[in-house]
Order: sequence, then C-alpha cells, then structure tokens
Amino acid sequence: MAASDDFREDLMNIINERQQISYGELSDIAFSRGIAEKALKDSLSELEKAKKIASRSNGGIFTYYLLLGEDQIRKVLIVEDDRNINKLMALSIGKGFDITQIYDGGEAIAAVREKRPELVILDLMLPHKDGLDLCQTIKTDPMLRETVVILISAMDPTSNRFKGIKYGADYYIKKPFDPNDLRSLVTLFLRKKGKRFDPLIDLPDEERISKQIEHSIKQNEKYTIGELKIDNLGTYAKRFGEKSAIVLLRLVSQLLQDAIRKQQSSTFVGFLNSDEFIVAGANDSVDAVVKEVQQEFGAVLQFVLQDAGFKQINIDVEALFESKEAPKLALVFTGVDKEKLKARRNEVLKSKGVATTAQEGIGSYSYDELQKIFGKDDLDVIITRDESGVRLQVGKSAEEKEK
Repeated sequence: MAASDDFREDLMNIINERQQISYGELSDIAFSRGIAEKALKDSLSELEKAKKIASRSNGGIFTYYLLLGEDQIRKVLIVEDDRNINKLMALSIGKGFDITQIYDGGEAIAAVREKRPELVILDLMLPHKDGLDLCQTIKTDPMLRETVVILISAMDPTSNRFKGIKYGADYYIKKPFDPNDLRSLVTLFLRKKGKRFDPLIDLPDEERISKQIEHSIKQNEKYTIGELKIDNLGTYAKRFGEKSAIVLLRLVSQLLQDAIRKQQSSTFVGFLNSDEFIVAGANDSVDAVVKEVQQEFGAVLQFVLQDAGFKQINIDVEALFESKEAPKLALVFTGVDKEKLKARRNEVLKSKGVATTAQEGIGSYSYDELQKIFGKDDLDVIITRDESGVRLQVGKSAEEKEK
C-alpha cells in the first residue's frame, strides 16, 4: 500500500510524541498499518527534504527527530583558515542557515560577539588563536556559553578531543570529515524540537535498550550483549569533581559513535545512566568496536592524569594509576550471560505482573529496572537528566571505596 498524506502527518506526530524514534520502530508501525517498506522510506525521505524531520545514525541506530519550523534563520559561524575546506563546510551545512565564514582565529571572538551565532565550527589550527582557546573563551563567557561549538581537526585527536570536551565543545569531528555527518549535527543542534540535542543523552534510551534486551535473548552464541564500564569513575568523580567525570562519559560516548560510524557497523550502543554503556551486536562487530574504543581511551589516559595535576617525568604510567593519589581508570567490557540476563529480566517482569512467556505487552523497562536486569545493585555513579543537561552523583559503591 502506498503511503498517504495522512500517514506522513501521522509519522510527524509519532516522531514528535517520542522526541526520537528509530527506523526499526517506525517500520513496525508502518507494517501494523499495512504500509509497505518502500512507502515508509519514501515518506521519510520526503519529510527530510521538506526539512520537517532530520535523521542521524547514533549508537548504531538510525534515529529520526522532529525539527522546528524555519521561521527563525539560525546563525552559523565557520572559522577555518583553509578556504577550500571552509567552503566545503558551508556547502555541507546547506541552505536554510545564515552562514558567516572567517579565516583567522584572531578575528573569531569579535565575530561571535557581533554576529551572536547559535553555532560555531572551529578548526583547531588557526592563525593567531587556536580552536581550543576559542572554545574555552566562548564557553566561559556568560553571554556566549550557550553557543554550540563543533571542533574539527586533522590533528591527532588523542588529547585534543579530551581537552575540547573539557572546555565545553559539544562535538569533535576528525578530518577528513563526512559532509553528511556535519550537516546532520548542525541541523540537530540548531533545529531539533524539544530538548537540545546531546550526543550523550541522545544515545538510545531505556525504550530501545529494553527492545535490545528482548532481541539479544533470542539470538544465538554469535550475538553478544555486554557492558562497557569506566572502571573507578566514581572514585575519580569523588576525587576530581563530578564535571570531570562527565567529561570522561562524553569522551567515551563520542569514541563509541565514531568507531561505529568508521566501521560502518550496526553495533548497538545505549547509555545505562551510570558509568556503563550497553553494547550489543554480532560478535566480530562488537569486538572490533570495543577494541578500538579501549585503545583510544587508553591513549588519552595520560592526558587525563596530566589534567588532574599528575606529571609524568620518568614515572611509569601504570604506577601512577596504582598510587593512592590517582584512581586506576580503565575501560572494561564484560559480556553478559544471556541465561542470567533472561532470569533477571523474568524477575522484573513478575514484579510488573507480566507473564514471562508474553510475546506482546512487555513494554519498556525503567532505568531502575534495567539496572536490576543487568545485575547492578551498587552503582559507582548515578546519572540524572534534566532540562539543563546531565547531572552526576557518586553512588554508595564509590563512597565505600573512598573510605
């Protein structure tokens, strides 16, 4: 059956109600209404061309968002000294934005104060003032700190990504960049309806993690579901501050998304509102993504230590981490036994009054229920989300370690 105008209107209403929804969920809805897959894809494509919705592959899930109307033209400032790349950035963003292009870091802050753009794209290596300095200046100025900042660089991202996120950058993109990725990021940061787009918060939420649990239980031994944990993050937060710990969570979130996008993997990633991410998919894909992220995280640890005030002058890095002064941070992946996962899931279902044999109506688990399903009773950190963003609290487990 072909999709009608009424169905396209329904799609917009559904996306608006959910705030974010995966292609798989939309496909299920279309199937239940007798709408063919091709008609669904055509409808989504038409809505994107009309700039009613936007999509992004996030955490291995193709996700759709409703966009605000175009009654207000959003301002974008591009600061890139290479004129060809500057032009490519402007072309990548596309029409519908008021774009200003400058080529000298020394002119950037004056341009930000004059133009008051909603979003700034910064190259790291710029004449007279580099991108990190500019990012820090923007994000520490009470009049400018709400400005979205995207850093783009061909430089080694090992330390620069960490510093950029610490200084408040909303995203870090490596050159050569994907024009489509830049376009989708700018569109979502500036025109997403509802809560502001956040690369950590907008990872698959409890509803999609719930669906992934049900999906994983049904898969064979070639399919893995597990937890990627920042070990000792709670102790680190207790020692160096909650904001420092959130920087590490944002770092891992972006490393995961970059690894999935780079490998063109369908690996699922969700955020469990603590120091853990849920990773699921074919064994080879999960292994490749986890290995790359662990290597990247390991490379950045020395800069995390330096930032916390620990200097490395002829001192073994491992010895520093094992000292009483610096918690031994590590990114650890643990596969979950599916039988144990199923058993804990059944306990949660019984407490909800749902039969464990039910095929329909299981619905979405809350974050507290998800923690129980994954066997998490004592959390190192607890994440809460509100209109102003992410808040981190140190859990009982980390408190005990600190004592």
